[in-house]
Order: sequence, then C-alpha cells, then structure tokens
Amino acid sequence: MLLAATFNQILAHKFRSVLTMLGVILGVSSLVAMSALVAGMEKGAREALIAIGGLEKVRVVPQDIPVEQRHLSDEAVGVTLNDVRALQQSAPLVTQFSPEMRLSATFSANGKTYRPWNVSGVWPAACLLNEHVIAHGRMFNELDDEMARNVCVIGTATRDELWGSPEKVGREIIPVGETVFINGMPFTIIGMFEHYESEQDRKARLLAASEAKHPSRKGIGRDRGWRASRGGYVFTFKNQTVYLPLNTVWMKFRYGATQLAISSGKTSRTIEGATGDPRLSRLELKIANVNLLSEALQQIRNVLMTTHKGIEDFTFLTQEDWADQIKVFIHNARLSGGLIAGVSLLVGAIGIMNIMLASISERVREIGIRKSVGAATSDIFLQILAESLAIAVLGGLAGLGVSVGLVHLLSSVSPTDNAPIIRVGPLIFAFVSSVIVGILAGLFPAIKAARLNPIQALRYD
Repeated sequence: MLLAATFNQILAHKFRSVLTMLGVILGVSSLVAMSALVAGMEKGAREALIAIGGLEKVRVVPQDIPVEQRHLSDEAVGVTLNDVRALQQSAPLVTQFSPEMRLSATFSANGKTYRPWNVSGVWPAACLLNEHVIAHGRMFNELDDEMARNVCVIGTATRDELWGSPEKVGREIIPVGETVFINGMPFTIIGMFEHYESEQDRKARLLAASEAKHPSRKGIGRDRGWRASRGGYVFTFKNQTVYLPLNTVWMKFRYGATQLAISSGKTSRTIEGATGDPRLSRLELKIANVNLLSEALQQIRNVLMTTHKGIEDFTFLTQEDWADQIKVFIHNARLSGGLIAGVSLLVGAIGIMNIMLASISERVREIGIRKSVGAATSDIFLQILAESLAIAVLGGLAGLGVSVGLVHLLSSVSPTDNAPIIRVGPLIFAFVSSVIVGILAGLFPAIKAARLNPIQALRYD
C-alpha cells in the first residue's frame, strides 16, 4: 500500500521527479567514475613498479658534492667498480649487484639506423635485477664480460626499428645471430628480451589482432590498437633497453676511446678515470628483504663513505620512495574525487528536500483529510520519507548505469595502462550513499508533514 502510493506520487510528477534525481545521479556517477579512474592509475603504477624490480631495488647514483665538502672536489671519485667490490665483501644485506655504464649509441643494421633510450654496459645479474626475461637466445655471461666480447642483448623496440615489427612484417623476426653496428663497431646479437606491455596493452593488442583476422569486427579495437602503441613509460623503456658486457663498454667505448684521444694529442685530460677505476653511471643493488631497507641503506652508506674517503658524492634512489609517492597520489586523488562526489550528492539532497517541501505545500489539504479520517502521524511521516527515499534510490540506480557508460567513455580517451577499472566496492558505497542521502533529505519534510494540524490543514487553500 505504502509502496504503491509512493510510486503513484512519483509517476504523477514524472518530469519534476527526474529533475530532482539529477543531483543524485551526478553524485553517484562521479563517485564511481572517479574511483574507477584512481583504481586504473593505481594498477598501472603497481605494474610498472614490479616491472622495474620491486621494492627491494636500490640505486646508487652520483650527486654533486655538498657545499661543506667542495674543497675536496678534486678527490671525489664518483661511483666506481671499487665500490662494488667493497660492497660485495662488507654488505651482507645486499644480495645482487649490477654496475651500469650508460652509452649514447647509434645502431645500424639492415640499411636502417636507430638510437635506443637505454644502452648500458652491465653485468649479467642486471637481467634478474631489472626483471628482464630472455625470449630468444641467451644473456651474455661472465666470460663474455671478462673477454670484452662484442655481443649484445636487445629489446623488441630495436628489433622493430631495424628489422620490422611482427605487425608490419606479418611474422616475428628473431635477429639472434645478426650483426648490428653500434657507433660503427660490429656487435653480434646473442639474445632478445621478451616484449613488455601492461595487461591493458596486451588485451588491446590481442583485440587488434583479432580484428585483423575478422575485418567485420573493426571499430573500437582499431582505436585501442593505436592507444596500445603508446604504452606505459616503464614498459616502453624496457623494450628500448640494450645490454652490453660492462667490460666491453669500458674497453671499447670509454677507456679505449680516451686513450686514442690522448695518444693523438686531442686532449691532455684523463676522462672518467681512464687511468684508474672505471667510473659508473650508477650502481643498482637488490637487498635481501624490504623490511630491512633502512638497515641495508645504512650498511651501504657506511661502506661507500669508506671507499669515498668521507666524501658524500653519491645518493640513494629507492623504489620505496616511488611506492610512497604512489600512495600519496592515490590518497589525494581519492580525497579529491570524494569531495567532488560529496558536493554533487549534497546538491542532490538539497534538491530532494526542496521538492519534498514543495510537494507538502501542494498536499496540505490531502494530508489534513487523511489525518481527519484516522491516518496516524507515523503514516504521514513514513509516506513522505518513503517518497524521498524512492527518488534517491531510483536516482542511485540510474547513477550506477550512467557511471558504467561514463567509465567506458573515459576508457576510450585514457592511456591503456591507466584504463579505469570498475570495482564492486565503490558501486555499493555509491548506492548506499544515495540511500542515506534520500533518508536524510526526507527527514525534515516528513517531520513537518507529520506535525500538520488537521483542522488548519483542512482550512488551507
């Protein structure tokens, strides 16, 4: 009886009811959409964090000497292989070491040239430390490094640029065994990493491949395929990685090139320790347990301060710093989204309260008649509250439907690795919020209607 009367009243004023629901619809849809956006960004950031080694990885990088130590600048050695050897002996909390020597290089092969983002001389352990997987061939070993052999392991981006991607060629080309010229020097490709991509990119690529086989399905997938090519920065960076033996880079490109310049009289200055310990671009380490990060950093610092003779020309970069930044960003994004949705729901609540008060003004005589024929105060209270709640519930359900469409629209314009993700929790929370809004917005009008004096109400015109 109460339910039927409630919906009859709403249907009697369809347009007004829909307008009243708009505030709730906007509030619910914005809450769900914002939550989905944040969830997508969080997932993409977590994937990237895992892809570059997880929380256990620590980078030691050179930095400017502190002001109070500037008078010791001539004694600063930078990060060197001597640091690695010292850490191997005196830092038991460090389990893996990957000294890195960056190289600016142009690759030439098959009549094409290409400059990858990340060309580095490393130890074989870099493959494990940076979560690289060899898809074809092999990683170079300690003997390759010791003999300074002209070998390299490439990422798929280098293969795609010099030999063609599988999408363009129609088949996967595996250039293992091929010769590539690095700054004019011949190198043999002995391995190739797997292709790295986010989960969203992988799905988009499979969808594009399916559409290529079935042209009648083309449409959304074509756009997704274009967006997938952008990919996440971390995955793109990994695909553009090329590893060479550390000793090869030192002997063939650093030390050898410097000695040649000195012997030819082009320079009289020793470059990057050409006559001493090889200077590194950075040193990557992996600790035994992320819970021991503080102790490990202190251990590493103690060793380096000894090898650097007290000169603090180095600093640490940890993945935990990035994880903390992710947490802060996600928290702020959720807070901002919650405030926006809260304001929309507040507007919706005000709209419901306003329309219910207007409805009571129109139905004063009706309420008076009902009370005069025996309707209890609680009956009037419950009917007005039920109407307010019904408007909020219908608005909440409509808002959930709108939010799904809004999220799909956002997915079509957002990067694939940050594609919004709809979760059940926010849907339930948004709907419950709309119910609470309906109850709170209807309390005052319901109390006002229930307190009407039937005699005065019958006289109302």
